[in-house]
Amino acid sequence: MYESQSYDVIFQRMLDRVPDDIDKRVGSIIYDALAPAALELAQLYAELDTSLNAVFPQTATDDNLDDLTEPFGLTRNQATYAIRKGLFAGASSTPLDVPIGSRFSISGVTYSVILKIATGQFELRCETLGVIGNQYYGPMLPIDYIAGLVSATLSDVLIPGAERESDTSYRARFFSEVREPTTSGNKADYKKWALEVDGVGGAQVIPLWDGPGTVKVIIMDTNKQPASPALVSNVQAYIDPGAGTGDGQAPIGASVTVVAATSVEINITGTISLDGSRTLSQVQIDFESALTEYLADIAFSSDPSVKYARVGAMLLNVAGVVDYSSLLLNGASGNASIDAEALGVLGTVTLSV
Repeated sequence: MYESQSYDVIFQRMLDRVPDDIDKRVGSIIYDALAPAALELAQLYAELDTSLNAVFPQTATDDNLDDLTEPFGLTRNQATYAIRKGLFAGASSTPLDVPIGSRFSISGVTYSVILKIATGQFELRCETLGVIGNQYYGPMLPIDYIAGLVSATLSDVLIPGAERESDTSYRARFFSEVREPTTSGNKADYKKWALEVDGVGGAQVIPLWDGPGTVKVIIMDTNKQPASPALVSNVQAYIDPGAGTGDGQAPIGASVTVVAATSVEINITGTISLDGSRTLSQVQIDFESALTEYLADIAFSSDPSVKYARVGAMLLNVAGVVDYSSLLLNGASGNASIDAEALGVLGTVTLSV
């Protein structure tokens, strides 16, 4: 708001107020006296601009944004631990139970056993907060000796770990909360309840989906992928563990069914012209990264279809690409439709020159 009040502007305005019959040249007494005052005023305007931004949710950041939203009963989502499935075996690949609390390491990341799923299958919790717990798969090394253990494998992501909620995400959630007030079990309530469960990255609510008193809640995880059975179970238990008995967040009489979003693979083929500055593999990596980000942005949006023109524009924006032809989305030169209960997930990307 006060960007125009720079040192030069303020200083010149001060000099203009001094009569012309007084020496105002560089090095004069007037010039040297006004310069420090102009600098202080410019600094004051800069701090005033920063303070003004801090009192509006549209522009506030970090602790200032937290302070503004706290009176509305909202808090920023903090980083969470990934919950993974571990597979353990002894001699002849026989499933083997390991002690609760035993710890295993993979690529410098440590996981601890927290719950038995079945013989030789356990839930593990990453000991490091954030998305790093979602990244690695494969053989793990035991930190402590476990008799009879031959192999330990880190498998499925049951509940993805998440980083501390960003200002952008938290601001959007805040505006959604105040613009779509929750009350008496309306649609906004069910969405809010779903998002309160760690690991949920988005939710859709379908009222009366199977008759009066029924509600379907479709969820995805924080990676914008279909939720795992464990995450679905957690949300179901939180919102309605007793089929309308009111033991969860949902009011008495509301029978809630929580399901994971279905997935629609988006397979892309095309021919591109390169300018010679980058290789085909480098271009493909950047293109896939842009596509993944785009699919995450449109997940559960009002129009989740994958736009043919948008994909073409993203391809042209990749460094090294001059032009493209024969671009197909799932075998067609048009938009790829995705219904309200589904998510677009990146399938195969095949580019040629």
